[in-house]
Amino acid sequence: MFAAENGLKGDPRLQGISEAIRVVPHFPKPGIMFQDITTLLLDHKAFKDTVDIFVDRYRDMDISVVAGVEARGFMFGPAIALAIGAKFVPFKKTQKTAR
Repeated sequence: MFAAENGLKGDPRLQGISEAIRVVPHFPKPGIMFQDITTLLLDHKAFKDTVDIFVDRYRDMDISVVAGVEARGFMFGPAIALAIGAKFVPFKKTQKTAR
């Protein structure tokens, strides 16, 4: 849905990105399909394509700061910020409460 809404439907980069993400069924509990991006980070082309899609979208929006929320934001935010000529600010999540 995201791809279609953002003009990415049919973008050949999406298939490679999707194939580079490992899906771990039933983790951390039954019924959850965990999307493991570490395999995407190991694939130079898929990682570059992921960053490039964000850069293509935000390059001309006069963005001065990119905020990356841990942990995925720490992986993608600096590269996107660098490519669009913005600063990068990492944010740490607040402590989760025990349930």
